[in-house]
Amino acid sequence: MAGFLTPATREQIRAASDIVDIVGSYLPLKRAGANFTALCPFHQEKSPSFNVNPQKQIFHCFGCHKGGDVFTFVKEYEKIGFMDAVRRLAERAKIPLEFENTPGAQESRHLKEQLLEIHDQLAQRWQNCLASEAAGQLARQYLEQRGVSDEAIKLFRIGAAPEVWDDTVNWARSKKFDLATVEKAGLIIRKEETGNYYDRFRGRLMFPIANEQGRVIGFSGRILSGDEKTAKYVNSPETPIFTKSRIFFGLDKSKRAILEANCAIICEGQLDLIACFMNGVQNIVAPQGTAFTEQHARILKRYANEVVLCFDSDNAGQNAAVRALDHLLAADLAVRVAIVPAPHDPDSFIKANGGVAFSEVIRQAEGFFDYYLNRLCATHEIASDKGRLAILQAMATAVHKTENRVLIDAYAQKTALRLGVAAEAVRAEFKKSHAPPIAARTSEEEPLENTEPAVEFIRPSPIELHLLKLLLLHDELAETTSQHLEADWIQHPQVRQIVAQRLAIHEQGVWQSLAEFLENCESAPLHQLITEAVMEARPIPNPETQLRDIMLKLRNQHLDRQIGLLTQQASQPELAEEARVDLLREQIKLKQEKRSPLAALQK
Repeated sequence: MAGFLTPATREQIRAASDIVDIVGSYLPLKRAGANFTALCPFHQEKSPSFNVNPQKQIFHCFGCHKGGDVFTFVKEYEKIGFMDAVRRLAERAKIPLEFENTPGAQESRHLKEQLLEIHDQLAQRWQNCLASEAAGQLARQYLEQRGVSDEAIKLFRIGAAPEVWDDTVNWARSKKFDLATVEKAGLIIRKEETGNYYDRFRGRLMFPIANEQGRVIGFSGRILSGDEKTAKYVNSPETPIFTKSRIFFGLDKSKRAILEANCAIICEGQLDLIACFMNGVQNIVAPQGTAFTEQHARILKRYANEVVLCFDSDNAGQNAAVRALDHLLAADLAVRVAIVPAPHDPDSFIKANGGVAFSEVIRQAEGFFDYYLNRLCATHEIASDKGRLAILQAMATAVHKTENRVLIDAYAQKTALRLGVAAEAVRAEFKKSHAPPIAARTSEEEPLENTEPAVEFIRPSPIELHLLKLLLLHDELAETTSQHLEADWIQHPQVRQIVAQRLAIHEQGVWQSLAEFLENCESAPLHQLITEAVMEARPIPNPETQLRDIMLKLRNQHLDRQIGLLTQQASQPELAEEARVDLLREQIKLKQEKRSPLAALQK
């Protein structure tokens, strides 16, 4: 992205995004004294340890130690980058994002907002048509026959487009939308010969396609009547807000379930997904009108470490499952394949057997390479040389893509067993095979910003944590701390870093607020320490006295460590006597220094 967010706009978004309101829109919060609490969304727990402080506008979990401000919460909860979190909060607060050095950005944002507004209102228009108009009768009958409930229709905003050529055109005119803009939305088409417009979607059951934030960005229309030459589905074309290769149908509703399961089920169609979702299998998505892409795999990796492919049982569906492997491996996703018994698809299987039975099909999904070996053996003649060679080459090519020697050897043995040949012979043939490079692990897609490696949280001592609390909650203590505290008195590296940053800001005279300080401390361990230190809402009695006592203890602990080190060095038998005497003199000096008051160290 060109340019950068202006500080004024960032602070405007923060001020408009009360953290209790934002977190409360995701989690059920309960008042607990001055804070609000909930079960932490970032780890499994039975008792709430997740706290939100409305006064300081921060959150902190005392179980997993995640913490931060409102931007951090949205970023971590939604598994997105910082700027995407800013966009979502800005959109919620209806604040236009203003970037510097971005010619044309304002016009582009305005067009996208117009397109989003048009899509949302048209989705509502088609919902109304389905619900109560004569033009929606055929769609209502179809949904009833397919067993789609009123609850599902409402949740997924299913609608009906009338079987006329100009319904959307006339609707857009009535709403004062510019027809050229509606054309850019992909909803109407302009005839070159006459310049007149006509509807893209006519006489179809309409499924709104939403982005991860739940905003409608496109449509998929299923035909309800017509000859066999008519396309069964018509999808929105690529637009400034809709890129098929980066969109899943249903992800806006299923992402929390995917996060909790650490697994995403991938199916083929909207009705399959809706049937699964409404029957309790909610960690499910469907690629939208395109083959499974590298971008799809990268998106899923934000939410889960495993996928289960659940495509149709016909050849087209099974071939699609095989083609998806490269992109899934490139994204470091574990892959399993669920086979729905023919002639069923997920929708018809659930209607015949129920959601619990479908969950069991997913649970029993086998690993991709076991599935692939079974499929190869079913589609090639094992008894013939040609068939055995085809199976051997296909398995070798596929399994080599993992670049995992253990996996390669394991499937060499399994392939040998199925073919009835010696394992050593298959291993030798596998070694000859060189898999083509799998899909690139990077793309032109904007990289995620929250990709810093996980860092184990190491707790500081209570005294160092209390120093942070005093220094961050009492601005007036910064001067005293700057005069007396030596950095090497602090053992915990992150505490030392936070204190150094706080004192540097004091010396520069640019302290603004705790929220801004937290934002400028970019790493997760710093966020964790800061939010834990300041989360407790109770006032601190005599903060000046407490600060002096803490610094005195920190100094003495530092001197004790030095004295201990000198004692260890002096005890070495090979040490010369003169050097031993010098070490003992240094010990005496440090012990005298330890007995002196802290005020004597003032510079």
